[in-house]
Amino acid sequence: MVIDFHIHAFNPKIAERAIQTLEKCSGIEPFTRGLIEQTVGRMDEWGIDRSVLLPIATKPSQQTVINDWAAQQDGGRIISFGSVHPDADDAFDELWRIKELGLHGVKLHPDYQGFMINDPRLDGLLDEIEKTGLPVIFHAGFDVVSPDLIHCPPKLSLEMIKRHRGLKVILAHLGGNDLWDDVYDVLAGIDGEVYFDTAFTGWKCPDEIMTKIINKHGAERILFGSDLPWDSPDRIKRKILGLKISDDAKEKILGQNALRLLGFQR
Repeated sequence: MVIDFHIHAFNPKIAERAIQTLEKCSGIEPFTRGLIEQTVGRMDEWGIDRSVLLPIATKPSQQTVINDWAAQQDGGRIISFGSVHPDADDAFDELWRIKELGLHGVKLHPDYQGFMINDPRLDGLLDEIEKTGLPVIFHAGFDVVSPDLIHCPPKLSLEMIKRHRGLKVILAHLGGNDLWDDVYDVLAGIDGEVYFDTAFTGWKCPDEIMTKIINKHGAERILFGSDLPWDSPDRIKRKILGLKISDDAKEKILGQNALRLLGFQR
């Protein structure tokens, strides 16, 4: 079972507009045009059994519509997370609605949602997520939408984690996009249910530092993810398979860890 723990797609009504905007901002040619049907249609080609959809509520007014749409995509080969906006008056209620909808986790994006990862105003929201029992995944490290201010660097992530020891945390992009030396020094090996995914590492994360982070943090807390449509699942899968780590570690990263974290059977 190979599970891509980090993909993006959009409601067909906005997909092409969203892709064009992000394509222009990033300068990256996407691997799909942001439609679920395109993703599912290529999963066999990429050798992916299931993919985790991570929607983002960039405005408080979006969260209900986005979560309804995410719930419609959930099932079959797609595993959907939900999203809340920290500034929404009904964010707590929406967290429990995410749970009731049968969604499998919560996506928060510090850059798009305008918060620093260690901001105390998030403490209540993160405590509430912990009560739901759902994992929460954060964009971590550099993002093109905020090149001059990194909202989730390893040092500040550590502060947040220490305040929320019972929270199931996933830090995307191997703990911090473009900050992998700091991830190794500051975050790798920390106790608790703290996971890193491998999203967007195919472009420029050196195999050596990826291997060092995996060995220090433990392969059982690394999740294979691509960041589709901005990186190719096949490329990152091949990268993981080529690392100088054990076959057992590769199997854990490519799917077993995701199954355990989400409470799924094979």
